[in-house]
Amino acid sequence: MIKKQFLIFTLLCSFSFYAQDYFPKNDGVKATNTNYTAFTNAKIFVTPTQVINKGTLLIRNGKVVASGTSVNIPKNAVIIDVSGKSIYPSFIDMYSSFGIEKPKRSSSNSRTAQYDASRTGYYWNDHVMPENKTINNFKYDSKSAKALINAGFGVVNTHIQDGIVRGQGTLVALNENAGNETRVLDVSSGQYLSFRKSVTSRQAYPSSIMGSMALLRQLYLDADWYAKGHNKTKDLSIEALNHNKSLVQIFDAGSRANILRADKVGDAHNVQYVILGGGDEYERIADIKATNASLIIPINFPKAYDVENTFLASTLSLADMRAWNQKPSNPKMLAENNITFALTTHSLKSPNAFKAHLLNAIKHGLSKEKALEALTTIPAQLLGKSKMIGSLKNESQANFLITSGDIFDKKTKLFENWVQGNKNVIKDMNTKDITGNYKFSLNGQTYKMSISGESNKLKTKITSNEKVRGSRITYKDDWVNIAFTTADSTKQEFIRIVANVDANKNLNGKTIMPNGNELSFFAKHSKEEDVSKKTTNKDDTESEKIFPVTYPNNSYGFSALPKAEALLFKNATVWTNEKEGILKNTDVLIKNGKIAKIGQNLSDSNAKIIDAENKHLTSGIIDEHSHIAAASINEGGQNSSAEVSIEDVIDETDVGIYRNLAGGVTSIQILHGSANPIGGRSAIIKLKWGETANSLIYKSSPKFIKFALGENVKQTRHQNGVRFPQTRMGVEQVYIDYFTRAKEYDALKKSGKPYRKDIELDVLAQILNKERYISCHSYVQSEINMLMKVAERFNFNINTFTHILEGYKVADKMKAHGVGGSTFSDWWAYKYEVNDAIPYNAAIMHNAGVTVAINSDDGEMSRRLNQEAAKSVKYGAISEEEAWKFVTLNPAKLLHIDERVGSIKVGKDADVVLWSHNPLSIYAKAEKTIIEGVTYFDLKQDKIKRSEIKSEKSELINMMMQAKNKGLKTQPIKKKIKEHLHCDSIDNDYQH
Repeated sequence: MIKKQFLIFTLLCSFSFYAQDYFPKNDGVKATNTNYTAFTNAKIFVTPTQVINKGTLLIRNGKVVASGTSVNIPKNAVIIDVSGKSIYPSFIDMYSSFGIEKPKRSSSNSRTAQYDASRTGYYWNDHVMPENKTINNFKYDSKSAKALINAGFGVVNTHIQDGIVRGQGTLVALNENAGNETRVLDVSSGQYLSFRKSVTSRQAYPSSIMGSMALLRQLYLDADWYAKGHNKTKDLSIEALNHNKSLVQIFDAGSRANILRADKVGDAHNVQYVILGGGDEYERIADIKATNASLIIPINFPKAYDVENTFLASTLSLADMRAWNQKPSNPKMLAENNITFALTTHSLKSPNAFKAHLLNAIKHGLSKEKALEALTTIPAQLLGKSKMIGSLKNESQANFLITSGDIFDKKTKLFENWVQGNKNVIKDMNTKDITGNYKFSLNGQTYKMSISGESNKLKTKITSNEKVRGSRITYKDDWVNIAFTTADSTKQEFIRIVANVDANKNLNGKTIMPNGNELSFFAKHSKEEDVSKKTTNKDDTESEKIFPVTYPNNSYGFSALPKAEALLFKNATVWTNEKEGILKNTDVLIKNGKIAKIGQNLSDSNAKIIDAENKHLTSGIIDEHSHIAAASINEGGQNSSAEVSIEDVIDETDVGIYRNLAGGVTSIQILHGSANPIGGRSAIIKLKWGETANSLIYKSSPKFIKFALGENVKQTRHQNGVRFPQTRMGVEQVYIDYFTRAKEYDALKKSGKPYRKDIELDVLAQILNKERYISCHSYVQSEINMLMKVAERFNFNINTFTHILEGYKVADKMKAHGVGGSTFSDWWAYKYEVNDAIPYNAAIMHNAGVTVAINSDDGEMSRRLNQEAAKSVKYGAISEEEAWKFVTLNPAKLLHIDERVGSIKVGKDADVVLWSHNPLSIYAKAEKTIIEGVTYFDLKQDKIKRSEIKSEKSELINMMMQAKNKGLKTQPIKKKIKEHLHCDSIDNDYQH
């Protein structure tokens, strides 16, 4: 009776501890072992920093009772002597999909895009699902659990890896012998987010990373509005999001760049994420540290490429080759910078590969202490479960590993993995290791035998008279069975051996000859070191050269960021773009990033003198319409995407930046694409190659947004285009409707009454308030007229018509409206609405008094804009000075940055280019491109860099070939072609 009451009390306490009293119990009657178990004479890692030598670990009821060198062992304890062995806490994987069926892609066969949500009573976007609960979909997977247990894991944190907001996760102990009421440690272990859409919904929005960021920002604003009681309708998603606020917020970023983007979203709404990285954090380690985020780091380091095919090897990028060389050092770099991180099996094909990758990280400098922390105490801490898991402190769960020695040694064997006091045998720790070399004699013949491999997968090599015999071996319970062929190769006859293994690993038994005769058998274990193993061990510990990170970490990156200098250009032909015009034999002094002096016979003892005789010095080229240096261009999931911003997706590693510098370009406007009538906000940047994404953006940057007209926005060429608008009339109505709504929104906002902040309408209201400017993609004169009339109806002006290939037809009206034109020099007929384009367009608009610029909209053309400007000299007889302004001062005016750049004037930013010839000449080369006094491109240095790149690639290829010769697996080379983005480019890399 007392025993029964005690059992009931124990179960009630268990349910109270885990707060999971709703689990049904259909398992029948189970006996509970309440005895103590003591593991004695072990090296016990209570935590990574608290180690007990020759200690005792005492457990009971699935928990640690005590550990130490003088533990009082109760009389009823089962004592297990583990002399010479080590005990570690079992590992924790805090990012997993264990026990969750992979979400299935929507089975709809419809090719028509879905724009509205498919659910009612939930948030308006299907990809936001904070109401999801992993526990409702969880099913314990014994096969997957075994693989994790064999890799040393005892607890996993699992969730449904689908959607932008994914809902609650579940923390699970890998206890095969228990039901969910015991092994589920927390049904709400965290809230999970990502930038990737759900595969189960076809809803189009968002279609880009910047769209995902905007969606999350709006969601947080809506959740705050809802929490204050302003909601008019019930929203189960927002209620769940607010309910989950107290949980750890885990964000699947998957790359260094996305870590910074996720942190940017979180910081704006006071959310500190724990972020899943991508293994490339070392490339911008200072920026990663500045986020103050804790990270979850995958260690699926890339394999070496198979570079034996010379042609294919030539297609490999330096960035991909460096990734193979540098990524194993990522955990070490994180640790050295005191960044908190946990390790995960995520992205590995199987947990079986985890140890090899982990040992590779340790080989590349990760300390064993930090490795153990990243697998035990840190994930426990991040999950708020330090008292329960992650250590072997008293009252923690009895989740521990028994190993033959140092767990991070390649030769160390993992014998047992105990989870919640339940033993899982990986290798029998009482089985003797019989690998090594042996000698024995039979019928006067001497044999040599080597045994290698694991106890359950042993291999033998038997030789006599220097000839190898075919052989096989099995081993169990200290008994071996060996069979090998006789010397007579004409007969298929075998000699069979059965022997027992003694304490010294010697083999004692009998031999059965092919004729049936039995002989006694004895094979002595040799202590001689195996030469082949010695070689392998040498290779394993051999340190490899790790190439230094550059900024950016690809071709042409800087080993150290260049700094501003005092520069004095002597005897140059200076194109001022000011009233002084073109000055011959003139000096220009640059100091503190500004143009300090312009004149003749200038001197400055602190300045570096540059001989510019017979050379031309100009202000840097400015591209009003570019799509380089962005991770995504279009957010076309809705007919208005004013809420998104290109500033969120700047890609500072794009080699297009360097190539543009080589073409004399110093500033660009990265425009949203033309997928919808109202596009996203622009980013105006300086091409400071090597700097971080945020450092490229103009300080106090003017505010711009992309609008678009014509074929693209009405989806003329889209087979499944059903989104409104479908006609040019509909495009006009979109603008009227949205500006009407924005006007009403702005009035409410200014009234002082409570209002729901809507990012999209907030941006459009900025246009009405003349705080944001429109750069509009345009072609046909009728639509150009239409948008100017819409703008005048709502009392604002269009800033720039870009493309504007029929601008020559309405130049007088453009002048009257006050709008500029940024056009192509001579592109024509690449689609129907461009058929009326003429190369005289720029000249006609200019002569009508319109501010005219020549833009690129193309990553290749952008580095030849000097030549594009020259075409206006031929087509329209524009003067050289005025033509040069088309790519310098005029785009600066259109972008409202002409007070800073666009001409050579004292006090302006020192954004200048030194040309070898007249800058409008096809022979002109940019010898130096300087931004704010920093030389970001130098033609002579470029030649040196090319040589260095060639040398580094050759060295990396040799290292990869050596890796293959050592027997390491390689990956095939897949040629990658970087897409040059345009207005209608779709974000192909965005994962749906």
